[in-house]
Amino acid sequence: MAVTQYDFDPSYGYTLETLLDVEVLKEPKDFDDFWGQRYQRALALDAQPQTKIISENSFGWQVLEISYTSTDNFNIKGWLLLPVSGVVKRGFIVGHGYGGCDGPVFDFPFKDAAILFPCFRGLALSTHPSISSEPYWHVLHNIDDKDHYILGGCVEDVWLGVSALLTLFPVLSGHLGYMGISFGAGIGAMAVAWDKRINRAHFNVPTFGHQILRLKLQTNGSAHSVQQYYLTHKKQTIKVLRYYDAAIAAKRIAAPVHFACALYDPCVAPPGQFAIHNSVSNEKQLYVLEAGHHSYANQIDQEKELMGQLQSFFSELCAW
Repeated sequence: MAVTQYDFDPSYGYTLETLLDVEVLKEPKDFDDFWGQRYQRALALDAQPQTKIISENSFGWQVLEISYTSTDNFNIKGWLLLPVSGVVKRGFIVGHGYGGCDGPVFDFPFKDAAILFPCFRGLALSTHPSISSEPYWHVLHNIDDKDHYILGGCVEDVWLGVSALLTLFPVLSGHLGYMGISFGAGIGAMAVAWDKRINRAHFNVPTFGHQILRLKLQTNGSAHSVQQYYLTHKKQTIKVLRYYDAAIAAKRIAAPVHFACALYDPCVAPPGQFAIHNSVSNEKQLYVLEAGHHSYANQIDQEKELMGQLQSFFSELCAW
């Protein structure tokens, strides 16, 4: 794809072959302890989900407002879709991008599912006065503290979202999927690595992969903000981001994963995306996008093909 509007090459000179060779970074020695302890603390909490019906029928879905309690007593808000008719046979948690989430997506081909759309802490419905909702600043929130960096809280929001969904629908245990795009895909990779309650996952142009490359490759979006901060806080930034590398976390993923990774992306550098894909040693599928965070001629056709693959991939969640 020819570069037309950027002062850098969003393919970074990589080909599909070289992208598939990108390797994961060396991990901190206490990586497992750091995340394992966080997960156990989150698992012990009561999500206390609360729901309120917004619409009895929108495009065949009943739409509910939902809120639940995450770590640090953070109130997470979002939407829950339930089929107007039929039996709920599977559930999904959907992680949004850094553009936020204005509402639920109605066109997923999973008409027998309960679909939770949580807004990550500090963003969209889950805004908080102490956290900027602007991606440029949100991604920097507590970046100097590995125990309180905002990304860790967002991972915990996924774990408590799973708890909330299972509280409402205990029968869905063993039948849960995760779908995330960009920010939500990178957060999802870190969440799924530890949460065995999530049985299948899809990551679309996932970010936070191979943090060293992410700091070095010219880019737009939230990664540029981190790069600017890194210029004056190099040692501390590296020390913290090593714990928040989605490619390192992905080595722990046991569930089957479907990836959509782009060859060209001005906001999430492709080698970072593929580093996450390459780290998964369990069952995985890859759909190669021509571009991410960028419009292109074949985009609608690719989106249709991708949705068809996801319909097949997640059919395994329905076991009765």
